[in-house]
Amino acid sequence: MSEELLRLSKRMSELGLCSRREADEWIARGWVRVDGKVVSELGTKIYPSQRVSVERQAAAEQSKRVTVLINKPMGYVSGQAEDGYQPAVVLIKPENRWAEDPSPEQFHPTQLRSLVPAGRLDIDSVGLLVLTQDGRVAKHLIGETTDVDKEYLVRVEYTKPGKLPDSDLKKLNHGLWMDGKALLPAKVRWQNDDQLSFTLREGKKRQIRRMCDMVGLKVIGLKRVRIGKVKLGDLPVGEWRYLRPDEQF
Repeated sequence: MSEELLRLSKRMSELGLCSRREADEWIARGWVRVDGKVVSELGTKIYPSQRVSVERQAAAEQSKRVTVLINKPMGYVSGQAEDGYQPAVVLIKPENRWAEDPSPEQFHPTQLRSLVPAGRLDIDSVGLLVLTQDGRVAKHLIGETTDVDKEYLVRVEYTKPGKLPDSDLKKLNHGLWMDGKALLPAKVRWQNDDQLSFTLREGKKRQIRRMCDMVGLKVIGLKRVRIGKVKLGDLPVGEWRYLRPDEQF
């Protein structure tokens, strides 16, 4: 069977070298080689069997890109400013850096350039939000094939008489549908009388609130405490720290 041509930037993303946006940047700078020859034309197509390599400058630039963890307070949006609400990135400034951040990284205003959220956290939710300049991190956390799970602590109130039936707790774990599709299996368990722990592998808009609503639970508070292997830990609300080199999602 003959091979199909692919855009070079898409192939570079598939190989885990960088994001598509970074690939276009590197191609334009003449930092990408295909079978040993420099390719600097955007939109170039190649066969998957061709060898792709990048110059050392690209790797050096990528290593300078930072990933930041913030404990997002209520009232901030994850991405672009909307409806008069500020984006969480405005909190990334020296005076809000966690005093106990173990990273030796020095803050510089250039780190705010292209610092984008790798995933959403609703305006009325708090907890762990990841902002990154590194396309590989973003792809790992929010790409189509991601299997990184996220854990939330959710304070709830049952809106019907009595207690939530076990059958409805089972539905929260697996069996609910949203937007015409079955939700992936989740891990949902009681932490105490009014708090549930949710561990999800997907992140539809307002998913937990909608799931709770389907079984008669009203969400009073929602906090993300873990993304993959990285925990919120003792990071105070409104403060941030760098992802350490030894940490991986």
